[in-house]
Amino acid sequence: MHIDHIAIWTDDLEKLRHFYITYFNAVSSERYHNPKKHFYSYFLSFDSGCRIELMQMPQISGAGTPRGYMMGIAHFAISLGGKEKVDALTERLRTDGFTITGEPRTTGDGYYESVVLDPEGNVVELVA
Repeated sequence: MHIDHIAIWTDDLEKLRHFYITYFNAVSSERYHNPKKHFYSYFLSFDSGCRIELMQMPQISGAGTPRGYMMGIAHFAISLGGKEKVDALTERLRTDGFTITGEPRTTGDGYYESVVLDPEGNVVELVA
């Protein structure tokens, strides 16, 4: 058994898609559109087989509590394969203007990680 994908509602489908393609080497599907529901989505695939579904629909609003601080998914982690890769991607994201909310460190549960916010404030852990 394994998790096939996670899904993220987004206000800016193309901006979020570009982020995961640029920084995590995701491969994007063609854009799906359901005109009846005004629903759009992309599936982003990673080398490991894991996927993220990015979804947009006008009646879904991002207003309210900041992401990661409400009931539901608090964050997700992407394994980069080493401490040096965590450090390098953290610095690249910082240089490119993204918010780093947790500096690279070894956590109490033994992970080497940093924490970044994607363009819409979703909390992403970068782990070794």
